Amino acid sequence: MSTPDPALYRPCVGTMMVNEAGHAFVGKRIDNQEGDWWQMPQGGVDPGEDMDKAMFRELGEETGVKKKHLSIISTLDHELFYDLPEELRGKLWGGKFIGQRQTWYCVRFTGKDKHIDLEAHKHPEFCDWKWVEPQLLPELIVPFKRAIYEEVVAGFLPKL
Repeated sequence: MSTPDPALYRPCVGTMMVNEAGHAFVGKRIDNQEGDWWQMPQGGVDPGEDMDKAMFRELGEETGVKKKHLSIISTLDHELFYDLPEELRGKLWGGKFIGQRQTWYCVRFTGKDKHIDLEAHKHPEFCDWKWVEPQLLPELIVPFKRAIYEEVVAGFLPKL
């Protein structure tokens, strides 16, 4: 299979944040109430932004977790790509992209649950959150991202 044209995909970071029990953080998106879908934190990378900085920024915006409560365990060695379903193309990201190309991180959360604050950012993305066993992640995400989550879990599970 050939690599997709990166210019067609929005650069993004995704983070599997795990607690001391090895469970992964998932949030329920505010903007997707059609179904019981949960996802790990992810977000766009600004032009010229360092990937580590983008990951810590996005994670802080979405979960309120500060860098002092995080340590990087690993990253996947390649980008993962997904295409938006046809009905979403042209509606997200100003219609500039057909999907996302994601750099994935696995980080250890060393804080307490009280350090998670979904309203830390002026535009919250999640309305609820929970810790789940990593193996369950592909079942919780919207179907068009399932293959990404399967690869993320396969890549990080041995490191937990």
